[in-house]
Amino acid sequence: MARRPCSRSVRQALSGADLMKSDRRALLGGMTGMAALAPFLTLETAAAAVAAQQDPVAASAEAHERLMQVPGLRMHGDEQVAMLLYPGFTALDLVGPHYFFACMMGAKVHLVTNQANLAPVASDLGLAIAPTTTLADCPADLTLLFCPGGTQGTITAASDKATLNFLADRAARAQCVTSVCTGSIILGAAGLLQGRRATSHWVARDQLARFGATPVDQRVVRDGKLITGAGVSAGLDLGLAVVEILRGRPYAEALMLQAEYSPAPPFPGGTLANTDPAIGGPMRDMFTAFRAQVDKLKPL
Repeated sequence: MARRPCSRSVRQALSGADLMKSDRRALLGGMTGMAALAPFLTLETAAAAVAAQQDPVAASAEAHERLMQVPGLRMHGDEQVAMLLYPGFTALDLVGPHYFFACMMGAKVHLVTNQANLAPVASDLGLAIAPTTTLADCPADLTLLFCPGGTQGTITAASDKATLNFLADRAARAQCVTSVCTGSIILGAAGLLQGRRATSHWVARDQLARFGATPVDQRVVRDGKLITGAGVSAGLDLGLAVVEILRGRPYAEALMLQAEYSPAPPFPGGTLANTDPAIGGPMRDMFTAFRAQVDKLKPL
């Protein structure tokens, strides 16, 4: 079989002393990968890139060092984060913020059940989350206290004295007191919304007034150390907002990129204002019974 012609620059690159000592299979594999990733490269450029290939571990360490030099970036911390679990919570209310909280290097996230033992706690749609501690064993001094929402499970939690006492006690010393969706109803029942601006799921937002709050129609509302998020998906926004408070904007931006969080819904909607009234009206009416239960709650 006739040999294919090879340019002089390629012959020189492949005949260098360093390349002669390299593993031939690694060389061929590197060239194959390079061709697959960048087919527009010439053979000469590919050979030069293989010759200068950097160790992946060293490259990662170098990138980490460059990131550490970004102004305002606080890479490491020691935050104590408590996220409440109760039967019937909405899983995405918790899982979205949990992703960002748990990604803070050095932070300790406690999944706190309001049940008697550490059995998995089932969400409103059956997804069970394994807690790591109970109300009694949760650290007394927290950086961040978080409460997810739900429907019937939320009403039960907001009526449970042990849960409300726990929230009131830990909130007194926490740097940030947070919720997503109807989790703000539980905070309200614990007496933590008095005189504050806050938000919730659109179903219950206006009912925050009965707990002494000023309802605000925004995705994330911050009033002092109280930070509340609107319905379900707003948990991602809240998580990033809290990370920015605790670690700075650069760290939050890095996690936002890591999560590839750049929302682009497939069609308009998601609020009563931009949803077809033929859908929004019945959806609103479906929650009449839930709203009636909220109206019966008595805050601490």
